[in-house]
Amino acid sequence: MGGNPTPADLAARLTDKAGLPKPSAVEQLVGGRNNRVFKVHLGDDRFVVLKIYHKDPLDTRDRLGAEWRFLEYAWRHGVRAIPEPITFDAQENASLIGFIDGRRMTAKDVDATAIQAALDFIASINAAPRDTDAIELASEAHFSLAAHIEAVQGRVDQLTALDPEAPSRAETETFVTDLLEPRWLAVKAAAFDAAESLGLLPDTELPMDERCISPSDFGFHNVLRRRAQTIFIDFEYAGLDDPAKLICDFLCQPEIPIPAFHHDRFIVGVLTGLGLPPRHGQRATLLLDVYRIKWMCIMLNDFLPGGERRRTHADQAPRAERCARQLAKASRAFAALGNIRTT
Repeated sequence: MGGNPTPADLAARLTDKAGLPKPSAVEQLVGGRNNRVFKVHLGDDRFVVLKIYHKDPLDTRDRLGAEWRFLEYAWRHGVRAIPEPITFDAQENASLIGFIDGRRMTAKDVDATAIQAALDFIASINAAPRDTDAIELASEAHFSLAAHIEAVQGRVDQLTALDPEAPSRAETETFVTDLLEPRWLAVKAAAFDAAESLGLLPDTELPMDERCISPSDFGFHNVLRRRAQTIFIDFEYAGLDDPAKLICDFLCQPEIPIPAFHHDRFIVGVLTGLGLPPRHGQRATLLLDVYRIKWMCIMLNDFLPGGERRRTHADQAPRAERCARQLAKASRAFAALGNIRTT
């Protein structure tokens, strides 16, 4: 097992392990943000996907383990709106999953039918009988309002130590110091004030029966459309989580924005599908701007130490291009924050 096997070697090893035909071709797919993803032709008109996960000393999250546990759990419970888990190699940090012959969604595809598909998916992975012992905590899982806010504070604090070699570093420092940090202080204060006015105790943790199994990083950027089917992909941060975080990440993720007129329906739909009381909607609503700040911080990950290694692993565009693009995205998100009306 020594050395660094090529994708073709890994594909051959994993298909053999799974009892599948020997691959005839291995083609890298575009679009992987943290991982390298390959379409593997089995030579008999079938395809599978080889996924090689990123690992870094500065980010020790087990992306392979999280995705594999989620896929196995959901598949075992009859959920088919996901790729089939086939096999994996923990030592090489790689997995083999089913190939979905579909297209990426666009903002034009976000309609009531798409929202309902997302709600149905959340309900299906949380349907009884639920075995929470088979699922570990999601990445950055938090279960109190104070913990959510503290986690975002940590992301804001990280941006005070940008990579000295990052392109556009000076402009990004100005953005963080003059705009992001002052707005974050106002958003954080407003969230605590809202909690007090609603009688929600910031330090109270959700009981186990009010937590949910979450795909994490949930949004239509991680969806493939196959004819009339909506297939959800990319679960490397999945696990047990707070429904408020699931809701906020879905509504705040920037790649395929969710129009504001769908927000209420999604919040109510999640609560209904999970059988949760209305206060969970209140918790999610007061955290929305908190999570909008979180996503601005995520947009600036390329400026942090380790960001370059993670993106290079996925063979993305040159860093100067990425950094300029991400700073522009964060600036647009900041400008939009003042115009957003929460539900």
